[in-house]
Amino acid sequence: MNIHSDRPILGITMGDPSGIGPEIVVKSLADPEIINLCTPVILGDLEILKKADIDSRILPELVKTDDLNYEFSNFPKGFLLQLSNLNPDVTIIGHPTPETGRAMETYINTGVDLALSGAIDAMVTGPITKTGLKLAGSSFHGHTELIAHKTGTDNFAMMMAGPRLKVVLTTIHIPLSQVPAQLTTQEITRIINLTRDTLITRFGITNPRLAVAGLNPHAGEEGMFGNEEADIILPAVIKAREQGFDITDPLPPDTVFFNALEGRFDAVICMYHDQGLIPFKLVHFRDGVNTTIGLPIIRTSVDHGTAYDIAWTGKADPTSMKEAIKMAAVQAINQKKYGTSNGN
Repeated sequence: MNIHSDRPILGITMGDPSGIGPEIVVKSLADPEIINLCTPVILGDLEILKKADIDSRILPELVKTDDLNYEFSNFPKGFLLQLSNLNPDVTIIGHPTPETGRAMETYINTGVDLALSGAIDAMVTGPITKTGLKLAGSSFHGHTELIAHKTGTDNFAMMMAGPRLKVVLTTIHIPLSQVPAQLTTQEITRIINLTRDTLITRFGITNPRLAVAGLNPHAGEEGMFGNEEADIILPAVIKAREQGFDITDPLPPDTVFFNALEGRFDAVICMYHDQGLIPFKLVHFRDGVNTTIGLPIIRTSVDHGTAYDIAWTGKADPTSMKEAIKMAAVQAINQKKYGTSNGN
């Protein structure tokens, strides 16, 4: 990836036009720290953004274009790439439609294309809904699988990252009852390798310290509460350690996150969704970032949904969007410095 400068060019998708995405985008651009950190390219819709621009008044300062081949330079304020032409007086706040669904998918697809071509250095995605994509006739349920498909990637994972805690999920959106059957030594090995590579190349951590959470209470207590730790998780840890990784044996889930917050680990490999997301959101409910690791492009996202109940009211908190923008910029700069990981 060819990073343009120490002020990378970031494509920022507007998300669902009928949700809080437009508002948190314009609020983020009103923060001088964001503008000093990157050159933003907003992928969205001018008229919708005007409706959401209640306080910031930032839109007149952006260069506006609908040219997908536009050469995005290091312009002080940024760009608005016009990708849809929705009527804000017809768009129903808080209710996705086929039109808004098609728009949000267009923003994502265009962002991926721009990132793959090198026109932007990373993409930051605003909140969308599965309902909107379904109404638009999309075959995808969310950002991650859509982006993975467009980039031809099957080796990827979800990392939730904040200033104090990073967690990576081995299994994600499956019933808890199915988790043990889905865990394999091969899959855990893949997640461990991907996590370590990402921490090096995109977070600049030269020798990552990895913790692995056990599946069962007390990490199985030597088989008293389950054998997954000894039979499935530990063999993956041993393989990683043989490669020189700094990694723990499976640790009791009720203490591993405390130790991570104390600074003993750089990331925690988790076995299932809520094992990682409950402690993460307890600490980083407002400033957490979702970043997809393993993709050939850098993608970060807000750690919340469309919040239809407060859409277009001026009440939306842009903190997660700001943090996602900052993290995308940091990853882009680090990738330029440390190179491409084995997972990408």
